[in-house]
Amino acid sequence: MKMLNLLKRFKKDEDGAVTVDWVVLTAAVVGLGLIVMGAIRPAIVGLSGSIATEIDEADKDF
Repeated sequence: MKMLNLLKRFKKDEDGAVTVDWVVLTAAVVGLGLIVMGAIRPAIVGLSGSIATEIDEADKDF
């Protein structure tokens, strides 16, 4: 009987539910950030290469 009461209390206890929600939400935000970075990375690499070329050309003029 004591074990049954313990199981019932455990089932009703929701203290960890908020923590699980935050962990899932944080994982979703991090995953979304990684997906976005993967999508825009080629554009960033191309733009930084163009900027480096412009700086090198400007540096040769001085």
